[in-house]
Amino acid sequence: MSTVKITGQPRDTFGKGAARTTRRAGLIPAVIYGRGSAVVHVSLPERELVLALRKSRVVFEVELAGETYVVAPRDVQRDPVRRIIEHLDLILIDRAEVESRAAEAQAMSDAEAAAVEAGLDPIAAALLVEDAVAHGESAADAASHAVSDMEHSAEARADAAEHAAETPEAAVTATPEA
Repeated sequence: MSTVKITGQPRDTFGKGAARTTRRAGLIPAVIYGRGSAVVHVSLPERELVLALRKSRVVFEVELAGETYVVAPRDVQRDPVRRIIEHLDLILIDRAEVESRAAEAQAMSDAEAAAVEAGLDPIAAALLVEDAVAHGESAADAASHAVSDMEHSAEARADAAEHAAETPEAAVTATPEA
């Protein structure tokens, strides 16, 4: 996980026209909310934001008018055709959530590295870790068994394919004739 420091500008104009003007200026309209605080409207630099959103489990430290907000992306709204970011929702998080996201990002990175070493799909390994963490498993445990789960799954598919190849007539006779 990485923490990205980004400087925002307060935003006091709203609506489609104002958002277009903001985007033409190289900024992305965004809102910061959560934990019982008032909604803060902000514009963030597009280039820095796009680069930061490529990172897994990114946390932003948004500097705005002398105050720092520790936030995580909640929703990224993109243009359906051009795929540019149109708007960003950021949720305030506390230090415990920052540490949790860091542990999960490290676990995903470890699983990806182990998958590459084993000749498996690193994206699938990261998704397995993400899914396991979402279901309540610790990030470290999820990373430790993600690759072994993938290997067992690959072995099971290979065994099933081998068994199907050995008995092709059984597969043909089992299908009903039209």
